[in-house]
Amino acid sequence: MPTDCIPFRETNYFSDFICDYLDESPELESLYHRFPTIENFKLQIEDKSKNYNHQFRNVLVNALMKGYGDLRLSSPTLTNIDLIKNENTFTVTTGHQLNLFTGPLYFLYKIISTINLTKQLKEAYPEYNFVPVYWMASEDHDFEEINYFNFKGKKIQWNSSQTGAVGHFNTKGLEDVFEVIAAEFGAGNNAEQLKIWFEKAYLKHDNLADATRYLANELFGKYGLVILDADDKDLKRLFVPQMISELLEQTAFTNVSETNTKLEELGLKVQVNPREINLFYIKDGLRERIVEVDGKYSVLESDIEWNKDDLLKHLEEFPERFSPNVIMRPLYQEVILPNLCYIGGGGELIYWLQLKSNFESQGITFPILLLRNSVLIKTKKQAEKLDKLNISDKDLFLDRNSFINKKVRKISNIDIDFSEQIKHLEQQFDNLHQLAEQTDKSFLGAVKAQEVKQTKGLKHLEKRLLKAQKRKLADEIERCTDLQEQLFPNESLQERNTNFSEFYLEYGDDLISVLMKHLEPLNGQFTIITI
Repeated sequence: MPTDCIPFRETNYFSDFICDYLDESPELESLYHRFPTIENFKLQIEDKSKNYNHQFRNVLVNALMKGYGDLRLSSPTLTNIDLIKNENTFTVTTGHQLNLFTGPLYFLYKIISTINLTKQLKEAYPEYNFVPVYWMASEDHDFEEINYFNFKGKKIQWNSSQTGAVGHFNTKGLEDVFEVIAAEFGAGNNAEQLKIWFEKAYLKHDNLADATRYLANELFGKYGLVILDADDKDLKRLFVPQMISELLEQTAFTNVSETNTKLEELGLKVQVNPREINLFYIKDGLRERIVEVDGKYSVLESDIEWNKDDLLKHLEEFPERFSPNVIMRPLYQEVILPNLCYIGGGGELIYWLQLKSNFESQGITFPILLLRNSVLIKTKKQAEKLDKLNISDKDLFLDRNSFINKKVRKISNIDIDFSEQIKHLEQQFDNLHQLAEQTDKSFLGAVKAQEVKQTKGLKHLEKRLLKAQKRKLADEIERCTDLQEQLFPNESLQERNTNFSEFYLEYGDDLISVLMKHLEPLNGQFTIITI
């Protein structure tokens, strides 16, 4: 099972911000607590042990078991849930939206990174227990981001007029989607397994949160994954002190705004901007922002309003109706979980890096932040074709135009690279500039104009010759670009586009077992796997 790795920066698909974090740039040191190394987890364990309210453990375990209901749990998952009761047990967490049929491939990579890190930590610190947690983003309301998945170039979509937190969405209407995917998946054992998973998840469960829990449990239960839906009254009650602080003191707005200003001064793009109040209100298909004006609190797009005393009373009585936004959700997670590390994508980690000051103001330990594994999967057939066409893994990450131009130059029987000629031209004009300086400076403008004209002419000629060669080599170039398109659909990373079902059809359960074997969460590079 050949594997290869490429530094994230060299893929050109990751922002300078996240690459600077991976390089431990001194400019970013103030934004995180500890960098993700095995050694640093020992100190993180000590911090969290002192900081976490261990009385929350039983509440957490009860909420987990209540959430699973009568779902069949594996022995490893049951063991892990029971271990959470112990003060020497800690979690590693990833979070993801409730995408239809898991959405893009990186859903798998997030969870596998999380599971594999807990294994590494257990080897390094056998006196402690480490539990992998998938935090379902059941309170999100961006339905259009999650209501589809891509399958072999087709968009399989669920249309619904429901509103509010997506975890509450009724699964009615997914019967029609099931008919479509049943036809698309075709016949065969692996296809039948995919159909069973979809049918049992979405046609046998009443809401999207329960459907997603079922599917994630089927895929990863045997590895001990624990699935948490924190849209729960008892868990929200643990977070009431922080929500009161947010409502009355607007602490997140002040702290995160100050951090964002520092980032902008460094020329870094911020991922999220805080609101004055970073909480939503959830009720009966509604999830809207809570705002405060002159001491009166209200919910946008509704007639709900309170004075301060009534609001606090309502919060104590119905904490489940208060929903943290993207700024407050990480704090909620770290309050209720004995968590050491959050594993996420590049965009996620950037907004986490904006939040440390808010954690400090609340006295909550900031977790270690780890970029999830990123993967390109090649089939053996694709790998053989790439070898025959002399295309390297690094070549595949080039943008389409650069990829084609490089290939044309490589396979052409003439050298269509005028960089040497342009360099020679520049040297000649350097001499002419010096001559003009020594004779008559009024000629400097004319010399410069001639340099620009001739350089532009050479570049134009190079483009024309490349274009001519592309026509001449069209068949081979088409084979190359077809391969790149297969591996980078729509010129984007495979993991951000393709659904796991495409690979499961061919490889079945081996797909996940291969990924489990080869993904190293602390590797810090982009992984390429041939299966």
